[in-house]
Amino acid sequence: MTNRQLAGFRALLTPVGRRLLDEVSPGESAADPLRAADRLRRHPALTGTPRDAAADLVNAVLTQVRLRARAREKFGPLAERLFYTPDGLEQATRAPLAAHRARRVAERVDRDAAPVADLCCGIGADLLALAGAGLPVEGVDQDPLTVAVAEANIAAAGLAGRARVRLGDATEVRTAEYAAVFCDPARRGRHGRVFDPRAYSPAWDTVVELARGAPAGCVKAAPGLPHESIPEGAAAEWISVDREVKETALWFGTLAEGVAPRRATLLRTRPDTGEVEVTTLTGRGLAAPPVSRPLRYLYEPDGAVVRSHLVAEAAAAVDGALLDPAIAYLTSDSLVRTPLCQVYEVREVMPFSLKRLRAALRERGVGTVTIKKRGSAVDVERLRRDLRLSGPESAVVVLTRFGSRPYCLLCAEVTPDSGGGRK
Repeated sequence: MTNRQLAGFRALLTPVGRRLLDEVSPGESAADPLRAADRLRRHPALTGTPRDAAADLVNAVLTQVRLRARAREKFGPLAERLFYTPDGLEQATRAPLAAHRARRVAERVDRDAAPVADLCCGIGADLLALAGAGLPVEGVDQDPLTVAVAEANIAAAGLAGRARVRLGDATEVRTAEYAAVFCDPARRGRHGRVFDPRAYSPAWDTVVELARGAPAGCVKAAPGLPHESIPEGAAAEWISVDREVKETALWFGTLAEGVAPRRATLLRTRPDTGEVEVTTLTGRGLAAPPVSRPLRYLYEPDGAVVRSHLVAEAAAAVDGALLDPAIAYLTSDSLVRTPLCQVYEVREVMPFSLKRLRAALRERGVGTVTIKKRGSAVDVERLRRDLRLSGPESAVVVLTRFGSRPYCLLCAEVTPDSGGGRK
C-alpha cells in the first residue's frame, strides 16, 4: 500500500469521486480501459485538480468499476454499493457463507455484553454480516487502505451505528474483553495462495490462542485444512457454497458446546428465488461403507462431505456402496435425491482406453462431454482434445479406478426435474 493509493481511494469517496464512479459502466471499462481513463481525465469535474491527484482518482475509479463487476458473484446486488481492493476481494467471504456464520454467532452470543471482534477484518465482508445479524462489531486490521475500505463499506451498508473498524495489530488484541472473536488470517503470500496453516498470517498457533482467549471464537481456515491441525476441543465445519468447498470454520468456547466435532454444511442458492438452503451432515461414527461394482446410479458426494470425512454418512443416506475403498464415489440401485451428492445414471462401464472411449461416445452421437475424475492420473484437457468428438448429444465421463485398474463410466446427469427417486 502506498500513500498515493490511500489518497486515491479517499478521493473516490468525495462528491467528485462518486460522480465519476457513477459515470463509468463495467462495459466501457472492460472494452477499452485506456480510452475510459482518457475520458475521465478530461472530465469537467476534474478541472483544476493537480495532475497526479487526478490520475490517482481516475485509477481508483477504474479499479473499483472492475472489482465491482467481479464482486457480484460474492456479494450479489450489494456489490454495486461496496468498495474493494484486489486482495481484499480475493479473500473476502461470500455473502451467504458470512451470513451463515454470523447467524450461528448471534444465536449463542449475548449481544448486549460486549462487542464481537473481527480480527484481520479485511474489507469487512464478515464484519458486515455480523453487524447485519444484530451484533455490535469492532474490526481490526493493520493495513491503512484496507481499514479505509472497510470504513466505507460500513457506511455504504448503513451499519455505522453497529460496526466500527480501527487500525491495529490483531495479535495484540485482548480477546477476553470481547463477547466473541472471529479471525480470518491471511492465506496468501508473495508467491500466491498458502496451503500450510503454519504459514498463515498471523501464525496458526497465534490465531488459535486468540480464538480461545474469548468466551466464544471462530477461525476461518482453508477448506484443505489437515485434520491433524484441528486444535483439541474445537468443532470443525467444512462449508461449501453451490457445490464448491470454500472454507473450514473452527468453533471454540460456547460456539463449540453441544455440537458435533465434525460436520459438513452445504449452502445452495435456489435459482428461482435466490434463497439459500442449508443442509448439515454430522458424523455418526459409521463403519466404512461396503465396496461394490458400479450399480445403476453413481453418487458424487459434495466436497464438504469428502473433506469432513463423512462419506460413510452420505453412503447411508443413499443406500450406497463405494466403488473403491480409497475413492469418494458411491454407487447404488436406489435413486435418492439429496443435496449431499450429485447423482448420475450409469450407462456403460469399461476399462479405460482412449480408443474404446472415443468409439463408445461416437456411437452415442456425443459431441459434448463433462469429464470428472477421482483416483485417475489422466490429463483431462488432453483427453478432451484427443477425443475429437462431434454430435448433438452430451454425456458425463467419470474417470476412476477399481483397485489398481483405471476405469471410465459413461453417465447421464440426473437433473432435479427428472422423474422418480426419493428425497
